[in-house]
Amino acid sequence: MPSVATAPSQPSVQDPASGTLEDRIAAALERTRRRTLSLVEGLSDELLNAVHDPLMSPIVWDLGHIANFEELWLVRRAGGCEALRDELEGVYDAFTAPRRERGKLPYLRGDECLAYMEAVRQRTLDCLERADLARAQERLLANGFVYELIVRHEQQHSETILQTLQIIDSGPYVPSRRDPPVAGERLEGMVPVPGGAFELGAPNEWFGYDNERPQHMRELAPFSIDAAPVTNEEFADFIRDGGYQRPEWWSRDGWEWRRRASIELPRYWRRDGDGFAVRSFNRLRPIDPRHPVCHVSWYEADAFARSRGKRLPTEAEWEKAASWDPSSGSKRPYPWGGVYQPRFANLDQLAFGTAPAGAYPDGASPCGAHQMAGDVWEWTATDFDRYEGFEAFPYREYSEVFFGGPFKVLRGGSWATQPGAVTTAFRNWDHPDRRQIFAGFRCARDDVEG
Repeated sequence: MPSVATAPSQPSVQDPASGTLEDRIAAALERTRRRTLSLVEGLSDELLNAVHDPLMSPIVWDLGHIANFEELWLVRRAGGCEALRDELEGVYDAFTAPRRERGKLPYLRGDECLAYMEAVRQRTLDCLERADLARAQERLLANGFVYELIVRHEQQHSETILQTLQIIDSGPYVPSRRDPPVAGERLEGMVPVPGGAFELGAPNEWFGYDNERPQHMRELAPFSIDAAPVTNEEFADFIRDGGYQRPEWWSRDGWEWRRRASIELPRYWRRDGDGFAVRSFNRLRPIDPRHPVCHVSWYEADAFARSRGKRLPTEAEWEKAASWDPSSGSKRPYPWGGVYQPRFANLDQLAFGTAPAGAYPDGASPCGAHQMAGDVWEWTATDFDRYEGFEAFPYREYSEVFFGGPFKVLRGGSWATQPGAVTTAFRNWDHPDRRQIFAGFRCARDDVEG
């Protein structure tokens, strides 16, 4: 197990290379942009501009939004410069332009969008050259906070673009794939997590979003958590046990959703003789029983857990199992420690799919839970809401407007998440019926320390 290291506080999380903070920020911005554009390289204008699902934006809208958000925060607010295209602000405001309406907006197409992205980036770098972030006292600029915010924002949207590309069912997107990791030892059963207090949320030395703060003590009873995410094999057994036909295993809202939408399989699954096949981008193949189940809703995850006499973990339980090191009395930014390396987790997008359970033994958390970072986002039992003492920063539309809604918290990231975009304190959220995200789950149960 690697030694535990404190997570760097700002953009050095993205790029540990030597040099000034400004140099590291410029490198992170450039590397992230290369990745974004590589994911859409070769797509036709038709695919870029189409609305592939009412839940998703046109891909080229996402690209324009990435640039417009960067212009707002790094050119106008951090740099004090005028906007290149004032008329675009309403087009790309994610809060005032809901997804179902974005395909009707006058967003930039094709080469015009790419030129806008490049022009904004050049202005950003010009402003960065004049900045002195090491001496900045303003909270937005200190230690490069707002630059890290924008890097992570683009990384999050690159995952959204991958969700959209997965939705396209006509097979035009052919990702370049690397070989999946060799499966490790078969993982079964649960691992115990001792009760007691631990610090929930992001510490001050980490980059963190407003909803991850303030860090605070949380007392938990002892519990056990699955050693690995629920696999395709386990979920197929749930289906064969009549899981989609047994209302006693479902919440009332979940059963009504299942009935109304005629849900009988995870998204992208189909029956294949006596078994099941799943489509991943352009390929349809039999399910791999060792891989984590993916593209299931919170309702499906909850029903599975009930069927096995278990439950979904709370987000506090999930975070403690993923991050808490009882030997040092401290928490880790990643389950294995403080620095990401490919041998620790299936993150960073380029696998274009999940890895078998047990494929990353070096990435296990202190309690012995595997793959709590990467592969699939994991649903928790917790409603998305504020921590006591929450303060919106730098804008309330990131978190505050969603508190108290119908959203459930997800944790851990997926194979489509870039490592710099997620820590063990990061909180994702979505509606309980959503299945476009690369989401799976693991189960928990109450324990009694003996």
